[in-house]
Amino acid sequence: MKKVLGYSLSVLISLALILASWFNLAPMSEIEVFGFISGALSVWLTVKVNIWNWPVGIANSAFYVVVFFTSQLYADMALQIVYIVLGFLGWYWWLHGGNNRTELPIEHVTLRLSAVLLVLLALGTWGETVFLQGIQDSAPFWDALTTAMSLVAQFLLTKKLIENWYVWISVDVIYIGLYIYKHLYLTSVLYALFLAMCVTGLLHWRATMRQQAALPEAVPAGGLVNG
Repeated sequence: MKKVLGYSLSVLISLALILASWFNLAPMSEIEVFGFISGALSVWLTVKVNIWNWPVGIANSAFYVVVFFTSQLYADMALQIVYIVLGFLGWYWWLHGGNNRTELPIEHVTLRLSAVLLVLLALGTWGETVFLQGIQDSAPFWDALTTAMSLVAQFLLTKKLIENWYVWISVDVIYIGLYIYKHLYLTSVLYALFLAMCVTGLLHWRATMRQQAALPEAVPAGGLVNG
């Protein structure tokens, strides 16, 4: 019953947002609304470790390519294009990235990979800040930092590493402030929703990892997590 009510409420909110944008009742475009809806759905599916998060996420990134281009957030626009590419990779890896091309299980990041990603994060943020300053980006450092952090988080997600949630939580906090500054209020609300869902996702993935560890023989890798 609770699930039915939740789904019904989500549909009603989505319809209300679409109508509000269509009739110019709120300061938001139809593209931003569809980005909001597909983004919320994508994160919810990711929290549930559902493979459909990837095609929905690809659609979400396509919408936000347009949103960020019109807002002159060029690094975020480019990031969405990278997300589309990583979306197809993640889709494949989640299905066939495990042992013997089986479904990929949830795991922890290694210390070596963490060190490599931190170095790439620092270099990427520095280099992109310089570049964005040269093309008159409206928030070069924050745009560069969130872009680099998001790429790290997305890579961790494609490999089904639980630490992706810690990075996403940090990124979402920064994004909320950035989008309020850019007057993308609906998008800032979306990222506040993302923040809450990321915390939920972290808890859900932890529980799933415990189930995987408790039933290594009875349950195939990832078999518990297609909710």
